[in-house]
Amino acid sequence: MANRVFTSYDYDKALKDLLIVQAGNPDSPFEVHGWSIKEPSVVCGKHTHTAKGVAIALKIAQDEPMEYFLLKGYASKVCTKPTTATAGDKTYDWTWRNLNLLIGGAR
Repeated sequence: MANRVFTSYDYDKALKDLLIVQAGNPDSPFEVHGWSIKEPSVVCGKHTHTAKGVAIALKIAQDEPMEYFLLKGYASKVCTKPTTATAGDKTYDWTWRNLNLLIGGAR
């Protein structure tokens, strides 16, 4: 069974759709569902710093405490962190290799 991942993102349908497509790949190590689950990731876009729901979701993950990672939604655009991200929270490039490693626990 693949890992289940909870994602939080500023509402950018293109990023959400891309993640769903990647989850459908036969070698995908994760599934996408519509409820909160084990390994949170935050897909950062251009307006993540203004997305109050993302900030709340990340704060909940931090308070649990749960492991999480921040994923840069666009390679060629400035992507912002949620306001509740810590100074030490790294934003990882969204590549298939990085996604596989991060979901596998690499940080």
